[in-house]
Amino acid sequence: MRVSNVTVRKRLTIALIAGIAIFLIIDLRLGYVQFFLGDELTSKAKSLWSRQISFEPERGEIVDRNGVALATNISAPTVYVVPRQIKDPATAAEQLAAVLEADKQTIYKELIQKEMSVRLPEGRKISHEKAKKVRALDIDGVYIGEDSKRSYPYGNYLSHVLGFAGIDNQGLIGLELEYDDELKGSKGSVQYYSDAKGQRMNDMADDYEAPVNGNDLKLTIDTKVQTIIERELDIAEQTYDPDSIIAIAMNPKTGEILGMSSRPGFDPADFQNVSSEVYNRNLPIWSAYEPGSTFKIITLAAALEEGKVDLQKDTFHDPGYADVDGTKLKCWKRGGHGAQTFLEVVQNSCNPGFVSLGEKLGKDTLFKYIKNFGFGEKTGIDLQGESKGILFNLNRVGPVELATTAFGQGVAVTPIQQVAALSAAINGGTLYTPYVASELIDPSTGEVIMKKEPVAKRKVISEATSKKIREALESVVAQGSGGKAFVEGYRVGGKTGTAQKASGGRYLENNFIVSFIGFAPADDPELVVYVAVDNPKGTVQFGGVVAAPIVGSIMGDSLRALGVKERKGQLEKEYKYPENPLIEVPDLVGLTKKEISEVFLNLKIEPSGSGDTVIKQSPEPGTKVKDGSTIRLYYNN
Repeated sequence: MRVSNVTVRKRLTIALIAGIAIFLIIDLRLGYVQFFLGDELTSKAKSLWSRQISFEPERGEIVDRNGVALATNISAPTVYVVPRQIKDPATAAEQLAAVLEADKQTIYKELIQKEMSVRLPEGRKISHEKAKKVRALDIDGVYIGEDSKRSYPYGNYLSHVLGFAGIDNQGLIGLELEYDDELKGSKGSVQYYSDAKGQRMNDMADDYEAPVNGNDLKLTIDTKVQTIIERELDIAEQTYDPDSIIAIAMNPKTGEILGMSSRPGFDPADFQNVSSEVYNRNLPIWSAYEPGSTFKIITLAAALEEGKVDLQKDTFHDPGYADVDGTKLKCWKRGGHGAQTFLEVVQNSCNPGFVSLGEKLGKDTLFKYIKNFGFGEKTGIDLQGESKGILFNLNRVGPVELATTAFGQGVAVTPIQQVAALSAAINGGTLYTPYVASELIDPSTGEVIMKKEPVAKRKVISEATSKKIREALESVVAQGSGGKAFVEGYRVGGKTGTAQKASGGRYLENNFIVSFIGFAPADDPELVVYVAVDNPKGTVQFGGVVAAPIVGSIMGDSLRALGVKERKGQLEKEYKYPENPLIEVPDLVGLTKKEISEVFLNLKIEPSGSGDTVIKQSPEPGTKVKDGSTIRLYYNN
């Protein structure tokens, strides 16, 4: 059957239109894919081809209040491998093992993994010298990534406060853990492209995303004060071989911790070789023990605030013990102190006198003040591992428990609680939250992104009562049991503490924690220092004998380092045998050698210059020095 030309033309037209339609659809689809789905499909393709090597950010530095670095970072490269790119794993393993000083078989197992990329455990945070040798091997599939590890330039200095970070730069204890989120930053990476066989696609450029470094943490710690504390604890450790030592320095007006340390200590960079009991226990905030006589400050504050005693007028007779509900509670001085004012009760740290004050207050009032001063609860310091101590349940407090609590026995408190409580007692009556971290700083811009301010919890006593406490505790140092904490030129106040240690429900023989807590200047306190020495050997175990001179040394040097000026109106110290009173350096400027020879001086003179007339001297006139000390005289030539 013959088809007409008209039919043929119609069919061709239909076919042409259908073809055009099909090609139009294809073009539209291609255009849609190209212009609308192109980026998405390219991104998906790249994700299939891409291989990523992560880079750790630099952990934020920890610095003291003056910007001195206490925890920083040092560069430590890490070896990464892409197993599919390694052509000869056996040879590569042998070469890498020789450079990294590692087991060849162990490295070989890493090189034949089916992972896209592997961080070689034996090649983590290596030296730059080793990294250079690895690069020189020029092994396909082996890469060197920039990394860092934590460095603590001062060793065991402030170690319990700083804590340490692990191999992954994660905070594990101390401030490193407390502020880990702020210090760690976020990872960066290098992204390269390879085919299904793992071969690098050299025609595609690598993508680099820089890591974001962590924020720097600025502390309230002052390295000048901290260095003095570390020095004195080292001396005390060598002198007394104690079970442990604790020291805290704080600004009583703000709660800022200026120094904190304890022994035994450790090097944060070598924590793996230290017992966990050592680095997990920050003793100044963790340990809780009977405070002894330092706790009497709370009883004194409560009695003064409640108007139960006049320190100058009221008297007390101490026979050497207090009979409480059939129990004899002894004074440390056999035979007692006899008749004394209550100011002398404080100076002599007389237990029966404080039992009397406790009885005048009653258990409800005394325990109200104890809790108001922060005992029985955590201070809230920004360090982990703080204890809250142990107090008697008020329902179980009888006459004996009331009496022993009044002089610091039968309760367990922490050193940081005592420092915060004394600060409230002498700063005008305000209890502050202690803190160590003051600012978070963006290292790239220098912008302060977090700044802590002092936190006042509550008012515990009046300014008038606080003033009386300062005066009483100043007399303890100048005229009482705290004489060895006396610092010439500064008005120092404080209180001794001697507490027998308990174990298994009984007190140990000849095993005491001796302590001293002091502050200065007494008229306007700027520094509180607490020291406790656990079981000092080869000495009389009294706080006034062991701990007081340590506090005196820390206090004097720290006040000078902080630029605190000396004060007038200092109480004259009462010297006790075998102490010798200090002598005042006379003014010798302008005198001739002959005139000086006619003046009786129990001082050694070291001349400088060949002239005949003194034009300068050191120390300055009026300075008090020990008998027989050397003074230097400068003559006019």
